[in-house]
Amino acid sequence: TIPTGALAERWKYLSFFIYGWFVGTVIYPIYGNWVWGGGWLSTLGKNFSLGHGHVDFAGSSVVHMTGGVISIIGAWLIGPRDGKFNRDGSPNPIPGHNIPMAVIGTFILAFGWFGFNAGSTLSGTDLRIGVIATNTMLASAAGAVAATLWMWILRFKKPDPSMMCNGMLAGLVAITAPCAFVNSISACIIGLIAGVLVVEAALFVERKLKVDDPVGAIAVHGFNG
Repeated sequence: TIPTGALAERWKYLSFFIYGWFVGTVIYPIYGNWVWGGGWLSTLGKNFSLGHGHVDFAGSSVVHMTGGVISIIGAWLIGPRDGKFNRDGSPNPIPGHNIPMAVIGTFILAFGWFGFNAGSTLSGTDLRIGVIATNTMLASAAGAVAATLWMWILRFKKPDPSMMCNGMLAGLVAITAPCAFVNSISACIIGLIAGVLVVEAALFVERKLKVDDPVGAIAVHGFNG
């Protein structure tokens, strides 16, 4: 569902249905098996002496990076919303119509992430579930703080609630792969990096690539995945 944000307002439900069918039956299962099903990415360590190989506990790459890549290709192909870019290529902001609703949605997503990450242990008796939940919370909080301060102090001199939300989600995306393997300090560092990265990535996609991404899905999921 990640590309629903990047392509928002520009595609029909039938198109989304066809896309979802194709991703769910072809792209996601193949890549998922490469990483989680004993495929070539998971055996990079054993076959090519590359450490532990490609390790992704809950899907930073399998779910989020995949969705982010599909998002940028889709948004580029379908083109921007009317009025998004001027003739000289400069972008016009199109603010969300209901920021409190967006904040509520962000917290619903963040709550669901504890099922997404901690639930990936596949067993409630696995004691790593506590570490995973803690790391998930720390990274999300660090991401929100980092994005807020970066926008406030270094970019636009005022806090931005929508980017705060994206910072929280960026921290969640970034911690999804290593949440079972890192300590709490590392989780905070990962979240801080993600919070800064999502701001710069969103501006890069809009200003340099000239791709219209209404909710920042490419920056949140693609870059941080």
